[in-house]
Amino acid sequence: MSYPSNIWKQIKNITKARMIDALVDDGFHIDEKIRTERIYRHPDGRRVSIHYHKGNETFGPSLLKGILKDIGWNGKDLRRLKLIK
Repeated sequence: MSYPSNIWKQIKNITKARMIDALVDDGFHIDEKIRTERIYRHPDGRRVSIHYHKGNETFGPSLLKGILKDIGWNGKDLRRLKLIK
């Protein structure tokens, strides 16, 4: 899933802690913890893995795109979760 540049500018610096908060707000729950990896599942079957070392770290661009693809959020979802304006 690709995002317009105005949306990408807002989400490219999202921290891991903020991403996890948004996942929980969207109904995901933690399914497994394996060392520094946390696997979240949604009741509808979606699954995403977050490598969590420090909560204030951000994701690299490729990793963030992959995570957002796994989650399946669109622009409307990002607004609802207050990740973008």
